[in-house]
Amino acid sequence: MSFFPSNLKNHLMKNSLKLEELAQFVFGIYLFSNLDFEWWWFLVLILLPDMSMIGYALGNKIGAYSYNLFHHKAVAIAVYLSGIYLNNSIVELAGVILFAHSAMDRMFGFGLKFITSFNDTHLGKIGKES
Repeated sequence: MSFFPSNLKNHLMKNSLKLEELAQFVFGIYLFSNLDFEWWWFLVLILLPDMSMIGYALGNKIGAYSYNLFHHKAVAIAVYLSGIYLNNSIVELAGVILFAHSAMDRMFGFGLKFITSFNDTHLGKIGKES
């Protein structure tokens, strides 16, 4: 027997995941603050990874692959670490933007895409409360 009803447990879990993503977004801002760029660059670039949705013009499969490539946190971390290794602040910036953007998206419920539809994500269907 559980103390919490299942719908409350689901609500608590979703809020816990959103808080985790918020913390990662704030961490992305912290990483950006360590770079030598003006703050307006963050504001200009934060939505740039969504350009990957253009892949959906070529179908769901290519769209999902292109979207997921630019919204996968492991890719973002690899790009950021490559920038550190290469001592290239532009590459570091790209990694930070990819990471912060992905955290921001997930905070709002937008997950990595399945090839079935843009609305099918690893966090559930977009626009449908479960």
